[in-house]
Amino acid sequence: MDTDVRQYLADLVAAARDVLGGDLVGAYAAGSVALGAYQVGRSDVDVALVCADALDDGHKRELVARLRHEALPCPARGLELVVYRREVAGSGTPEPGFEVELNTGARMPFRATWSGDERAAADGRFWYGLDRSILHQDGLALLGPPAEEMFADLSPADLRRLLVEALTWWLALPTPPGDEPAAGAEDAVLGACRSLVRCRDGVWLPKVAAGRRLVERGHPETALIERAIAVRLGGPPPGGREARDFQRGVRDEIRAAM
Repeated sequence: MDTDVRQYLADLVAAARDVLGGDLVGAYAAGSVALGAYQVGRSDVDVALVCADALDDGHKRELVARLRHEALPCPARGLELVVYRREVAGSGTPEPGFEVELNTGARMPFRATWSGDERAAADGRFWYGLDRSILHQDGLALLGPPAEEMFADLSPADLRRLLVEALTWWLALPTPPGDEPAAGAEDAVLGACRSLVRCRDGVWLPKVAAGRRLVERGHPETALIERAIAVRLGGPPPGGREARDFQRGVRDEIRAAM
């Protein structure tokens, strides 16, 4: 883990304990940090906090004030923080279920959402169940018991449904016409690779590792996947149309598994 990120996570947990006291029962690094795929200058820092009981409005707002970038500078592109009650974390629910969510950073628009019920469907309500599934497998405990004990996994049916919802959401985003290189197309391809590996093999991998596994197994779109991986080394991104076609194919396979 990057030294700056390690210190930042320690400072974040200390600030959260100042606000929540004994009600803070767990803190976990998620995302690329947990999966061992953090890239300086590219990755976000993803953190899940777990509290014993529901938070009142005052504690939510104080937590956001203490942890936003202006108060605690994030060394990455930004911080994506979600707070769950212990009951929700251990339930395996596919619903958002969070107490408060914070997005903040030098290169990330500020956003605070004060409950899971406020999360708009247009913004995607599938993220949270999938994130907790990753936490169950690989969450890095900063405070509290191991992540696999704190977070329950999704049922297979809920997992596949949320993966289909996620791919459908991505496919609805604007796409440049034609086959010219499109910014973000590599993430679309590699994110679909990760979803497909999770569905096929029952394991979450970093996006690049998931793409490499499919290449090693002779996926028909090997050339596209390899180009998406090469973007991480400075290559041009794939075309938007071919990235969307790949996502549709992955979605069709996962739907068939349902």
